Amino acid sequence: MRKFLVFCAASLAAVAIYAGQYPEIKIPELKSAIAAKKVTLLDANGTESWEKGHIPGAIDFEANKAKLAGLLPKDKDALVVAYCGGPKCQAYTAAAKAAEKLGYTNVKHLTAGISGWAEAKLTMESAH
Repeated sequence: MRKFLVFCAASLAAVAIYAGQYPEIKIPELKSAIAAKKVTLLDANGTESWEKGHIPGAIDFEANKAKLAGLLPKDKDALVVAYCGGPKCQAYTAAAKAAEKLGYTNVKHLTAGISGWAEAKLTMESAH
């Protein structure tokens, strides 16, 4: 019985890791945080994609990796949301991990990504 319980605990831990180590934020919740100016967005789609279109105010993670510490809020409990292409994209993890490494404790993931944002016909910014 003990081995079975250890196996179950290990299995649950593996599933939790696979499911993503960063809590998901849904589009309506993110829209509210943006409206309240209570979120910093990290776009992990790459500079070319960021230039074509990103969520308004999002930081181009690829172009700003080296100076990320200076671009994030001073409050380490502030909401930081990383996103990439969509539900199957995992590029967001590099941005989320970078924020976490800098000491941020409220890092979330927009699973819908830029594709979900665009499908919802929400405002996008471009660099041009």
